[in-house]
Amino acid sequence: MTALPAGLHALLCDADGNLFPSEEPAFVASAEVTNRFLAAHGIDRRYTAEELRLATTGKNFRTTATDLAAAAGAPVHDLDEWVAEEKRAVSEHLGRELTPDAEVVGTLTELGRDLTLAAVSSSALTRLDSCFRATDLAGLLPAERRFSAEDSLPTPTSKPDPAVYRYACEQLGISPEQGLAVEDSLPGALSAVRAGCPTIGNLRFVQPAERAEREALLREAGVLAVVSSWTELAALVRPVLAGAVA
Repeated sequence: MTALPAGLHALLCDADGNLFPSEEPAFVASAEVTNRFLAAHGIDRRYTAEELRLATTGKNFRTTATDLAAAAGAPVHDLDEWVAEEKRAVSEHLGRELTPDAEVVGTLTELGRDLTLAAVSSSALTRLDSCFRATDLAGLLPAERRFSAEDSLPTPTSKPDPAVYRYACEQLGISPEQGLAVEDSLPGALSAVRAGCPTIGNLRFVQPAERAEREALLREAGVLAVVSSWTELAALVRPVLAGAVA
């Protein structure tokens, strides 16, 4: 592990698959919309929820739809309407499926006493709001500290583009070096590292069979450390915060 830098002011948290286990249930709803999108564009390929998850984790629907259409050589039409439909379907499904996780809530409550907590995600703000309400994180990550590559930027994008991390740091009034990013996916880690944020990889909600490969990808992306739980992450951060206080 590379030592965490001193002078941290914020904890910049990816949301899906990091703060809650939303990847699998999200793709149940997203696959249904994705397959309708493909059919509407004359593309024969269909995806199960698991196939879509493995192929597109870390991307938002706008990027996924554009990439799938381009791979099939099909021009995209009505993209904004499809993006809105996927937002609606996934947000509603996650609002029903997700529940609070005591470890996540407890760790963020503790670290939030010394660090500004923010969410930095590729997902839409409506989806984030549904997830945060369902998992009791809405109070810890209020609307003004939620940054979406889909909704917050002048031009929508998706990780691994570093734009959303740069924007989040600007809005929080910090330099990237002062924002510790926590990411579970390769696109997310690349986004944070390319923005100049020190980054920790988090495997808390990664499926056990995928953890070894995911850890290797995260380390290759340039994360400073990889943890298996939010408790382990807090143990890495506490000495840095204690040194700042001293």
